[in-house]
Amino acid sequence: MTGDWRRDRIGTALRGENPTVLRRLTAGFAVIGDVQFLPGYSVLLVDDPNVQRLSDLPKAKRLSFLSDMDQLGKAVERACRRLDPAFRRVNLEIPGNRDSFLHAHIWPRFDWEPAALVGLPVWLYPRERWSDVRCSLGPQHDALRYAISSELDQLRSAA
Repeated sequence: MTGDWRRDRIGTALRGENPTVLRRLTAGFAVIGDVQFLPGYSVLLVDDPNVQRLSDLPKAKRLSFLSDMDQLGKAVERACRRLDPAFRRVNLEIPGNRDSFLHAHIWPRFDWEPAALVGLPVWLYPRERWSDVRCSLGPQHDALRYAISSELDQLRSAA
């Protein structure tokens, strides 16, 4: 994947130009992560680039964002459980330390992860995992994208 969409993830999502968008949700966009060393890693982007933290949102929109985060977490969990029997759980995080816009990370965790890392936060994985081209999002992740998107559709139709 190439392009300038990484510099304006929310703006390009709003314009339909962000190739990582899986679905438009109530308060944001479900996107698949740029790196997939933990297959299924996804992010919920708020739909307003000026919103920096959860507390910036009015209460109703804050609750919608959290509900979207829950839906994306469930969709990732269902898709990963179906695709990989070693799936363990999903971690949901809103750290907000690097990017200035509100977003939530959805990290699937697996039994096949290195023993020294499986119980630790994903952020402690070695830096080379984050930049390994073999883990970069690409066409090899189309089935995963489809699975998560389908689960989101099912969850939203059941609501």
